[in-house]
Amino acid sequence: MRVTLCVVGRLRAGPERDLIDDYLTRFDRTGRALGLGPVDVREVDAKGAGMAAEAGLLERALPAGAAVIALDERGKLRSSPEFAADVARWRDDGRSDLAFIIGGADGIDPSLRAKADASLSFGKMVWPHMLVRVMLAEQLYRAASILAGSPYHRV
Repeated sequence: MRVTLCVVGRLRAGPERDLIDDYLTRFDRTGRALGLGPVDVREVDAKGAGMAAEAGLLERALPAGAAVIALDERGKLRSSPEFAADVARWRDDGRSDLAFIIGGADGIDPSLRAKADASLSFGKMVWPHMLVRVMLAEQLYRAASILAGSPYHRV
């Protein structure tokens, strides 16, 4: 199952990019044997045009037929093992693509949020969208590690 991150904003070189690249490389290596990956990152930028314009660009970046998961503060809270089980379920249900959408500084337009198959939250606090990318990349790697029976995730 291919994984696509559809995100608002262009990430420049720096610590966030280094962390994301590291975790996504780990995910690709660990997930390959599990039928997960590769990961494709699709960055869009509406240059201050607002959430509606961002939503249009994000929607066009989504792979056709993908299970779409919105990263949103109003989303469902999941433990790492629950998230891993969700990823495995989407894969086992025969989905060839899984796409995560991360909005810009103002979040995801309600019209696009409503079209998502699921919504996921990393807690009640609001996180900068660039840090959400890092956290998602790490959780994808952690999910693959859990599914592979690796000791990376400790209960």
